Amino acid sequence: NIFKISAPIMIGGASQNIIALTDSLFLYHYDQLMFAAMGFVGVYYLIIAAIGYGFSRGGQIFIARRMGEKNRMAIGQVTHTMIFFELLIALIMFLLMQYGSEALFRMLAKSDTIIQHSLEYIKYRSWGVFFSYLGVAYVALYAGVARTSIIGYQTLVLILINLILNYGFIFGHFGLPSMGIGGAGLASTLAEIIAVGIFTVYIFFDNKKNPYHIFQFHPIIWKTIHQIIKVSVPFIIQSIVGLGSWFLLFSWIENMGERELAISNLGRIAYLILSVPIWGYAAGIQTLVSGYIGNSKSRAVIPIIWKTAKLSLLTTCLLAVPFLILPEILLYPLLGAEDMNLVYDAKPVFAVIIVLLAMFSVATIFFNGLSGTGASFQGLNIQILCTVIYMVSAFYIIKVKEMGLIWAWASESIYWLLIFFTSIYALNGGKWRGIFE
Repeated sequence: NIFKISAPIMIGGASQNIIALTDSLFLYHYDQLMFAAMGFVGVYYLIIAAIGYGFSRGGQIFIARRMGEKNRMAIGQVTHTMIFFELLIALIMFLLMQYGSEALFRMLAKSDTIIQHSLEYIKYRSWGVFFSYLGVAYVALYAGVARTSIIGYQTLVLILINLILNYGFIFGHFGLPSMGIGGAGLASTLAEIIAVGIFTVYIFFDNKKNPYHIFQFHPIIWKTIHQIIKVSVPFIIQSIVGLGSWFLLFSWIENMGERELAISNLGRIAYLILSVPIWGYAAGIQTLVSGYIGNSKSRAVIPIIWKTAKLSLLTTCLLAVPFLILPEILLYPLLGAEDMNLVYDAKPVFAVIIVLLAMFSVATIFFNGLSGTGASFQGLNIQILCTVIYMVSAFYIIKVKEMGLIWAWASESIYWLLIFFTSIYALNGGKWRGIFE
């Protein structure tokens, strides 16, 4: 059951990561500085995307709880409310990207070339935020009712369209203009528009949606809105804090030099590819935990979290160890022979990433299991505390002691250790019981 629910979410929940990776891989063959810039601006856009995803995770938990209670009428109401807030947040994020990105980039980055490439990407990519946020609302609906297979199909369509459009707009094939990094942003935006359109048509013709009353008008019940916000806002803040720290880390690495940034972007590609199963299990455990609680089976929560953590660790190790020990063999089909020196230079970073992924695969399951109970504010406090300690440590390692790129990456281990132990402590404390009662 864990794998059945989690497997499609592994793809669907990581769609933005996969889009960013596709952009990076094509740009690697187009221009090395644009590839390096994607390591900077790619994390920036992931923060924007994660804000919408964070709100949808709150909606997913609420929908799963109502499914456990057999209250299917409330699912349509929750979905409508979630979509309304997603689009409202998308408008705010769009305005931020359009009018605030340049000031932020100039504050954090030194290279004017990196800044200009980043702005060119955001100019086109920012328009996709509306469709990205609508898409994650759809994902939350189907994940919450444990019908996750459509999520995998929809994301595969998104990835395929993005691949084709990236090839066209970056290199100028199919009669399209060669736009480089701007073309990557435009291609990803168009891919999201098409994929969300297909998903909308599917929902309309999906007969199994009828008990949820998705297309029926629902009056606003402010108590429900308040509960959704209460669960969701911490997820949004967690997304900003979590990925924001990574964005800050990459800005410090950019200050080391463009080569270090390019190496780190390659490391980011490996990290994001191999973390796809972890995020799938993380979203899956939220649905399982919330469903169990809604079905009055609270005692099953901690055992199911442990089982999921073990499965996550096993899956991650089976994928990560061969990939990161022999990157020159496995990355050759993607990168070619143009600059394999970059791969060799990145091998020490890859060794660190093996350890980080092992820690990540377990710690994030416990953290998301805690969030699935509805104790999202408790999770928020945990993440803020852990992130502050992590950022202070990373600043000391990178900026004060100047210990180099390897130690810059290794500093993340502090974060995952703290997340793991604090989440276990919170789960065993049992304050999450009775949150929705």
